[in-house]
Amino acid sequence: MTVLEETTGEPTGEPTDARGRVAELHDIRARAVAGPSEKATAAQHAKGKLTARERIELLLDPGSFQEVEQLRRHRATGFGLEAKKPYTDGVVTGWGTVEGRTVFVYAHDFRIFGGALGEAHATKIHKIMDMAIAAGAPLVSLNDGAGARIQEGVSALAGYGGIFQRNTKASGVIPQISVMLGPCAGGAAYSPALTDFVFMVRETSQMFITGPDVVKAVTGEEITQNGLGGADVHAETSGVCHFAYDDEETCIAEVRYLLSLLPQNNRENPPRVECTDPVDRRSDVLLDMVPADGNRPYDMAKVIEEIVDDGEYLEVHERWARNIICALARLDGQVVGIIANQPQVLAGVLDIEASEKAARFVQMCDAFNVPIVTFLDVPGFLPGVDQEHGGIIRHGAKLLYAYCNATVPRISLILRKAYGGAYIVMDSQSIGADLTYAWPTNEIAVMGAEGAANVIFRRQIGEAEDPEAMRARMVKEYKSELMHPYYAAERGLVDDVIDPAETREVLVKSLAMLQTKHADLPSRKHGNPPQ
Repeated sequence: MTVLEETTGEPTGEPTDARGRVAELHDIRARAVAGPSEKATAAQHAKGKLTARERIELLLDPGSFQEVEQLRRHRATGFGLEAKKPYTDGVVTGWGTVEGRTVFVYAHDFRIFGGALGEAHATKIHKIMDMAIAAGAPLVSLNDGAGARIQEGVSALAGYGGIFQRNTKASGVIPQISVMLGPCAGGAAYSPALTDFVFMVRETSQMFITGPDVVKAVTGEEITQNGLGGADVHAETSGVCHFAYDDEETCIAEVRYLLSLLPQNNRENPPRVECTDPVDRRSDVLLDMVPADGNRPYDMAKVIEEIVDDGEYLEVHERWARNIICALARLDGQVVGIIANQPQVLAGVLDIEASEKAARFVQMCDAFNVPIVTFLDVPGFLPGVDQEHGGIIRHGAKLLYAYCNATVPRISLILRKAYGGAYIVMDSQSIGADLTYAWPTNEIAVMGAEGAANVIFRRQIGEAEDPEAMRARMVKEYKSELMHPYYAAERGLVDDVIDPAETREVLVKSLAMLQTKHADLPSRKHGNPPQ
């Protein structure tokens, strides 16, 4: 049996037999698993953070983790690196299972070089990403690193390039989830931005391209790391973060839940589960939940909760662009993606951020074979100079493009208002929705009756002895002629007007019929979506 030298991990003597070799192997593995020192582990815990291996244990099913390249070490020299060659090189890579399904993972070990990426570190990540793509299984990155390893120079930067290239190659092929559990600065922040979902933990994780010191030097603005790129900033303001939680345990548990709603890859359907919520369950409460008066707000989240299995759903980007809801839920055990206007916020209008949020969600659902159900109550696009100058035309077109390009089953339901271009964009029948339903409270029109009457009957109103009385009469006439609940149904633009209490049953039966839907896009290298 040999003894390992304390600082480098090198064997101090040669074992003389196979048992000695095996004992040496176990010693080396134990050292690699333990990490650099108890002091480094204590420092990590003192920051409120778990170690890389503790995080992997939370993510994966017990005993399922199979590590890859545990004994990898860097080959760099200079700046004292040759004297520090720890096993794993600061990243733990491998695969395991989540609820019995294979998941690949890499986790930065902040205790080693601050989790900084060097050539060997990057090569390990490249390998596990290639394995995930080849095996057709999700990839989860547990990020806690200080960026590129400066001592290795451009070799470290090239390592990031390889990660970005693989993120792009895997996009729409396997689910990619980035979990931010520490700092992520500079170019390193672009890998999470290329993935499907970003999770963050408050106080301990930050993402930014340039840190507070650089910002102060260039612009004179003073700001903290969390103020610049913390979880709440990215969850509410920038939209970079999809989910934000108070602690790592809750965050990683939610990653497991999200994985349970996603397929392994783009060739499979999401996992279906046994449903105990009756398909034909009536929801009479919906009759009172949504006011017939289009000017009265209500909480669309409660409508969704009433319709989906057991009232459970996972909202994506819950705190960003809150005038639209994007959520994953189940109907009769089948995973569906729900996009819904939220009348409680900005009356449910579409604006720049809502359009971007919904467009990306539609694309994700389409990539991973998740049927899309759209709930409409939209008065139009948000008017204003800021919106026009900010490119609402361009950004609204992103949502339109995403829907038109989607080949998964698509069902739309008009609860109340559906006005103008926003009605068309929100998966109307004219852009390819497979089935379109409406409640008896629906109002489908170019614009609201008041605005329409002012345009159409402007001269009559202006010449009338009592303009207000004439306006009221014209509004009533316009509503009775063009905005009654059955106008669109009579013209085949709505497949059926349904009893709100039967919405769940109608949706479940429609999804069952569409389960074998097949649609082909024109042969092309790729489209050129609006940016």
